[in-house]
Amino acid sequence: MQNNVIGILAHVDAGKTTLSESMLFLSGKIRKLGRVDNRDAFLDTYELEKMRGITIFAKQARLTVGNKEITLLDTPGHVDFSAEMERTLSVLDYAILVISGADGVQSHTLTLWTLLKRHEIPTFIFINKLDQPGVERLNVLEDIHQQLSEGCILFDEDYWQTREAFDEEVALRDDGVLDHFLEQGKIDLKMIRKLIKSRKIYPVFSGSALKLQGIEAFMNALDQYTEMPSYPDEFAAVVYKVSRQDNQRLTHLKVTGGKLTVKMAINTGKQEEKINEIRLYSGEKYDLAQEVQSGTICAVTGLNDTLPGNRLGAGEMGLPWFLEPVLSYRLILPPTIDERRMMPYCQELMEEMPECQFQWHEATGEILVKTMGEIQLEILKAIIKERFDLEIDYGEGHIIYKETLAQRVEGVGHFEPLRHYAEVHLLMEPLPTGSGIVYDSQCSEDLLDKKWQRLVMTHVKEKTPQGVTIGAPMTDIKITLVAGRGHIKHTEGGDFREATYRALRQGFKEAGTCILEPYYNFKMVIDQSEVGRAMTDVEKCFGTSQIESNHDNRVTLTGRVPVATFRNYHAELRAYTKGLGQLYLSVSGYDRCHNPDEVANQVGYDSERDVYNPTGSVFCAHGSGYLVPWNEVKEHMHIECQYELPQEKTLTDDDRDQSSGSVSDFISLEEIDEIIHRTSHANEGHKSRWKQPKKSKALEAYYSQAETVSHITQKKNLEKYLLVDGYNIIFAWEELNRLAKDSLEAARMKLMDILSDYHSTREGQLIVVFDAYKVKGRQASVEAYHNIHMIYTKEAQTADEYIEKFAHDHQSRYQITVATSDGLQQVIIRGAGSLLMSARELYEDVLLKKERQQEVIERHQENVKTTLGEIIKK
Repeated sequence: MQNNVIGILAHVDAGKTTLSESMLFLSGKIRKLGRVDNRDAFLDTYELEKMRGITIFAKQARLTVGNKEITLLDTPGHVDFSAEMERTLSVLDYAILVISGADGVQSHTLTLWTLLKRHEIPTFIFINKLDQPGVERLNVLEDIHQQLSEGCILFDEDYWQTREAFDEEVALRDDGVLDHFLEQGKIDLKMIRKLIKSRKIYPVFSGSALKLQGIEAFMNALDQYTEMPSYPDEFAAVVYKVSRQDNQRLTHLKVTGGKLTVKMAINTGKQEEKINEIRLYSGEKYDLAQEVQSGTICAVTGLNDTLPGNRLGAGEMGLPWFLEPVLSYRLILPPTIDERRMMPYCQELMEEMPECQFQWHEATGEILVKTMGEIQLEILKAIIKERFDLEIDYGEGHIIYKETLAQRVEGVGHFEPLRHYAEVHLLMEPLPTGSGIVYDSQCSEDLLDKKWQRLVMTHVKEKTPQGVTIGAPMTDIKITLVAGRGHIKHTEGGDFREATYRALRQGFKEAGTCILEPYYNFKMVIDQSEVGRAMTDVEKCFGTSQIESNHDNRVTLTGRVPVATFRNYHAELRAYTKGLGQLYLSVSGYDRCHNPDEVANQVGYDSERDVYNPTGSVFCAHGSGYLVPWNEVKEHMHIECQYELPQEKTLTDDDRDQSSGSVSDFISLEEIDEIIHRTSHANEGHKSRWKQPKKSKALEAYYSQAETVSHITQKKNLEKYLLVDGYNIIFAWEELNRLAKDSLEAARMKLMDILSDYHSTREGQLIVVFDAYKVKGRQASVEAYHNIHMIYTKEAQTADEYIEKFAHDHQSRYQITVATSDGLQQVIIRGAGSLLMSARELYEDVLLKKERQQEVIERHQENVKTTLGEIIKK
């Protein structure tokens, strides 16, 4: 019989476990319909799950639907346990996304949708709780279309008047299927299955899991619209979970190729181990099997070196985990146990819950634990008590920061004490937010033997490198091995480890690193009278918000805000809403820190005092080694740098004159639309945030002092453009900042008037770019405002990333000047070959041009008076 692995995912309390229970009951797998609130749900097997009424660990159940055997994976819905949910995605053939009809698309729902897209998992959607008063199916469907995809098509039979109307709606999602429909007047089942499998459509069903409404039709659809995946003949498997039961270590995996048998030898990467048992779980109970085929979910005993995410046999590496812990706490142990004795217990727990990362801090002798949230801390405390009979507690929580590279650089490392030798060159480049660390090798074997190259790449990957600003883990960078050298006689393996680590750190010091902090996506439901207070609070917390809906005086706000400023906002919300306000949070990844200087001062990290992570290199002369600091290392290297950065260029007076422009005709709306089309997807998925004013040079320095900009090729005949980051300027100019606190629209129009007057005194084009963060579903657009143009980015697209993409793509076509005080953006703009004006420089230039304009007017008026006087005298 065919088998499909289907996972059920949802925001907490959407009814996910209840839907699983209903499907098991209707399939005949269970005789009694259990309930979460009665603590007798078939898949809530852990005592803490029954007590709290939430799913903590992913569980499986096997049931038959029509002609298919389905392995159903029920995953946690609470954001604190979302990492457990994410690990199951690697084994899913299909997913069911449950959406509460009463709540609609919530903050964590959006995170789940992002993960499903990232893993390319075909998805069915079930709108639950339609039995509750006031829930309208079509209102929820509209919310799904706006926030998830227009490809979400309602499959409920009672919705469609004719089969032809349904077929037409489905056919519109694919050109080939549409052509077939226009020719034949219908589409067949096979086409619909392929559209679902390729994620071009997402079938939507509705009902009530608690009252078994619409469940049978939904199960029939799973049988009808899913297809069996094909697998290779060679054995392969992916591990998605590790657990313990009755003092036995269980490795939960999916066989993705060939077959798995008892006593089969498995290479886990560290050693070869044999399978003792194969268990097929359904709830708490399991059946033993001697052999299982591809596509099967099972748990095995006998493997002791496996971890979630491991690929066994011929399996390929999967995607890195997207969801990570963002909070760190000190573990407080009972006086009777030493921290070193506790670490083996911690290691055991990390195998089962990798997101709970325990770290031994050598300097303080403390154990730190990183978690997703406070609920997970409580669960962890209960597990430690139950399993090890230890009462633990936690110290104050701290935010987990990260760092990323400020610009492209070639890091170099050299290690040459007496009778040792290794040199390594690593090209390092910043990547978009959320990319993680990407590795590559472009080193010629003429420079470095292949075996040494493999060794260097092993050392590059074996631990996450530390940044040099606060010593935090680095992310969102690409590291490429480009050169290296060993010695036939004196090089040992450890030499390349030293050279590699020093190359990383030297590059980080030379390029500089930026601090990143975790952000929440939030959804807040409050009374209409409380909207102003809530939006002001979000802004004070350096976040952004927008009104998503307004029904019956209840307003839904959504947005994005730093975890550091918002993680304790629940208590404040309860206070001013008298307990009626609702707040849902989900971690949305890392982005630039809102207060990097303050964080750096608090951490007090000094990269030059970090003896475990040196930034300099060791060279040898006259039989003894000596240390060279990071900023002098390149002068001593034995191999020349492979990727020298372009030489910096001092601007001449002619260059500076060109920043004001020299072309009188405006860019056409059609041309701007074309540019938008090419750049509008530059930062899809990143919402805007307010930027605080930063220190800048005076205007005088901009015009008179020598300024260095890389990659600039100035030409007299290029069209000139001034691109202004609108909101950055508003919040950097004191007058506009004050006005924005009362009315952002008024501040925006005031800026446009100022820039319109300013542009009348200069040549070239002036374009102001705004984040369209308050307009749900907005597409990028361009509007003319007197003699300048406004560009509104599409929803979730930041102005600074749009400007960066524009500057990069059009540096050879236009002479571009960018007005912004965003420090990281300035670095990127310089790298793209554009000129810069800080917010302060622009402000002073506006005043200067205004004064000169007034002088011209006054001189003109004086000339007119003189001329009239002479005429009168005559």
